[in-house]
Amino acid sequence: MYIILVYDILADDAGARVSRKTFKTCKKYLTHIQKSVFEGNLTELNYMKLKTELNEYIRRDKDSILVFRSRDEKWLEKEYLGIVDDKTSNFF
Repeated sequence: MYIILVYDILADDAGARVSRKTFKTCKKYLTHIQKSVFEGNLTELNYMKLKTELNEYIRRDKDSILVFRSRDEKWLEKEYLGIVDDKTSNFF
Protein backbone atom coordinates (compact mmCIF):
# COMPACT_ATOMS: atom_id res chain seq x y z
CA MET A 1 0.00 0.00 0.00
CA TYR A 2 1.09 3.58 -0.58
CA ILE A 3 1.28 5.80 2.51
CA ILE A 4 1.50 9.53 3.09
CA LEU A 5 2.16 10.26 6.76
CA VAL A 6 2.04 13.70 8.38
CA TYR A 7 2.72 14.33 12.05
CA ASP A 8 2.32 17.29 14.38
CA ILE A 9 4.16 17.26 17.71
CA LEU A 10 3.44 19.86 20.39
CA ALA A 11 6.53 21.98 21.05
CA ASP A 12 6.72 21.71 24.83
CA ASP A 13 9.49 20.42 27.14
CA ALA A 14 9.12 16.77 26.06
CA GLY A 15 8.13 17.62 22.49
CA ALA A 16 11.69 17.74 21.12
CA ARG A 17 12.37 14.15 22.22
CA VAL A 18 9.03 12.95 20.87
CA SER A 19 9.67 14.75 17.57
CA ARG A 20 13.15 13.17 17.18
CA LYS A 21 11.87 9.68 17.95
CA THR A 22 8.91 10.11 15.60
CA PHE A 23 11.15 11.40 12.80
CA LYS A 24 13.64 8.53 13.15
CA THR A 25 10.87 5.94 13.21
CA CYS A 26 9.18 7.34 10.11
CA LYS A 27 12.54 7.56 8.31
CA LYS A 28 13.07 3.81 8.89
CA TYR A 29 9.97 2.95 6.87
CA LEU A 30 9.24 5.88 4.56
CA THR A 31 10.89 8.61 2.47
CA HIS A 32 11.19 12.03 4.11
CA ILE A 33 9.51 14.63 1.88
CA GLN A 34 9.13 17.84 3.89
CA LYS A 35 9.54 18.72 7.58
CA SER A 36 7.03 16.28 9.11
CA VAL A 37 5.81 14.63 5.90
CA PHE A 38 6.79 11.15 4.72
CA GLU A 39 5.63 8.88 1.91
CA GLY A 40 6.31 5.45 0.49
CA ASN A 41 5.11 1.93 -0.21
CA LEU A 42 4.68 -0.41 2.75
CA THR A 43 3.47 -3.95 3.22
CA GLU A 44 0.61 -4.41 5.67
CA LEU A 45 3.09 -5.93 8.15
CA ASN A 46 5.49 -2.97 7.94
CA TYR A 47 2.58 -0.56 8.31
CA MET A 48 1.56 -2.34 11.50
CA LYS A 49 5.16 -2.21 12.78
CA LEU A 50 5.35 1.52 12.01
CA LYS A 51 2.11 2.20 13.90
CA THR A 52 3.25 0.12 16.87
CA GLU A 53 6.56 1.98 17.11
CA LEU A 54 4.92 5.39 16.74
CA ASN A 55 2.41 4.56 19.47
CA GLU A 56 5.35 4.21 21.89
CA TYR A 57 6.27 7.89 21.44
CA ILE A 58 3.13 9.82 20.57
CA ARG A 59 1.33 11.51 23.42
CA ARG A 60 -2.32 10.97 22.52
CA ASP A 61 -3.43 14.08 24.37
CA LYS A 62 -0.89 16.42 22.68
CA ASP A 63 0.40 15.00 19.39
CA SER A 64 -1.18 13.76 16.19
CA ILE A 65 -0.34 11.63 13.17
CA LEU A 66 -2.39 11.63 10.00
CA VAL A 67 -2.00 8.74 7.54
CA PHE A 68 -3.38 8.70 4.00
CA ARG A 69 -3.48 5.19 2.52
CA SER A 70 -3.93 4.11 -1.07
CA ARG A 71 -3.62 0.78 -2.83
CA ASP A 72 -0.94 2.17 -5.11
CA GLU A 73 0.87 5.44 -5.81
CA LYS A 74 -0.54 5.49 -9.36
CA TRP A 75 -3.96 6.34 -7.90
CA LEU A 76 -2.57 9.53 -6.40
CA GLU A 77 -1.97 12.71 -8.36
CA LYS A 78 0.81 14.97 -7.06
CA GLU A 79 0.93 18.67 -7.77
CA TYR A 80 3.73 20.96 -6.62
CA LEU A 81 3.41 24.66 -5.94
CA GLY A 82 6.75 26.43 -5.58
CA ILE A 83 10.01 24.49 -5.51
CA VAL A 84 9.73 20.97 -6.89
CA ASP A 85 11.77 18.58 -4.77
CA ASP A 86 10.47 15.11 -5.60
CA LYS A 87 12.64 12.88 -3.42
CA THR A 88 10.70 9.80 -4.44
CA SER A 89 11.27 10.22 -8.15
CA ASN A 90 13.56 7.70 -9.85
CA PHE A 91 14.31 10.13 -12.67
CA PHE A 92 16.85 12.95 -12.42
